Amino acid sequence: MTLGSGVDMEAGGAAAGAGGAAAAGSFDDEGRCGGRFVEDWCCACAGLFAGPNPMMARYLYALIFLVTNLLAWTLRDYGNSALDELQRLKICQGARYCLGAEGVLRVSLGCFLFFFVMFLSTVNTRKVHECRNSWHSEWWPAKVVLWLGLTTVTFLAPSPLVQLYGKVAHFGAGAFLVIQLISVIRFIMWLNDCCQSEITRKRCHLQIQVVSIVTYVGSLLGIVLMYVWYAPSPACKLNILFITVTLVLVQLMTFVSMSSKVKAGYLAPGLMGIYVVFLCWSAIRSEPHTEICNKKAAVATSADWVNIASFVIAVIVIVAATFSTGIDSKCLQFKKAEGESEEDDIPYGFGFFHLVFAMGAMYFAMIFVGWNANQTMEKWTIDVGWASTWVRIGNEWLAAIVYIWMMIAPIIWKTRQVGSSAET
Repeated sequence: MTLGSGVDMEAGGAAAGAGGAAAAGSFDDEGRCGGRFVEDWCCACAGLFAGPNPMMARYLYALIFLVTNLLAWTLRDYGNSALDELQRLKICQGARYCLGAEGVLRVSLGCFLFFFVMFLSTVNTRKVHECRNSWHSEWWPAKVVLWLGLTTVTFLAPSPLVQLYGKVAHFGAGAFLVIQLISVIRFIMWLNDCCQSEITRKRCHLQIQVVSIVTYVGSLLGIVLMYVWYAPSPACKLNILFITVTLVLVQLMTFVSMSSKVKAGYLAPGLMGIYVVFLCWSAIRSEPHTEICNKKAAVATSADWVNIASFVIAVIVIVAATFSTGIDSKCLQFKKAEGESEEDDIPYGFGFFHLVFAMGAMYFAMIFVGWNANQTMEKWTIDVGWASTWVRIGNEWLAAIVYIWMMIAPIIWKTRQVGSSAET
């Protein structure tokens, strides 16, 4: 996808989503929002040079992940020129498809192995005084050697093994997308609850109403623009289907949120409307550039500077999405944690952080090859192909279903509890 379509929204949403979801736990009954976020930043700056610093370590892991993405892109777009040299050094051992799409898989495999090793060595870390905190936050020369070593070893792996990893990566990337969208939805719901608190409503009632209306109208305007740009004629049946289903989902989410039993207001469905509309747009943008109904993509391919700038932004937001989702270790905790956190608790789940980065390695491999290692990707493109389109559409529909379920689930559970009490 030339404009980094699918990645843009997900990463932008997840970057806000995971950071906000992590801050959700620090919102109290007095209506204070984001206090923990400021505290974490202060602690990170104050302890920059004072022993193990997990707050600063996460940025270094993100830097490693960014460099890995750039290496995979280099091998995909410019690997053929380096193939002869690598064969001379016997790194590729004469394998014809050592670089290119398979090169992306090899780099991804090395990155996956590195973060999976880190996951196994840091999972269930609870306190900052544990030696595993020191391993997570320090020992950078050893970890850089480990990362480079695992990446190099993957180029000695046989091609069938790499292709098998590519098939497994489909499931890992899918799991990454699910965790990411849950993190985004939890952030939207947290933000909505924050704005619905009594003190916040008194102070910012007008501003909240304006933002709610703007987001809802913005989602409808986005749908109209997609009809104009990507469904210019009745022959574009598939695009019309995608856009129409998105319109139905926006209205359904609004109806559920505004129902008398939920009473969630307009802000949450407005933000979710923007999210699903952007996902629909990214799905259509992922359609092959030969598709006659995707005129915007054809225009984009005619401007090389647009392709390059969009690709760079897309890579950056991939890293941001992985980073922000990784620090939101509570996104899969649907029950409130009992008790308060102690001062010597780790600031985020190390094991979950590395596991998300491991799945993120599978994810960037899939979008670099368009979810199909057998197709040829154009230079400076990302996430293009029908497989990418259907993955994006499935992600959009799943996001709407998860949101609706998270809205009505408390009501269903409460009704069951009342029924059980009545029977007893």
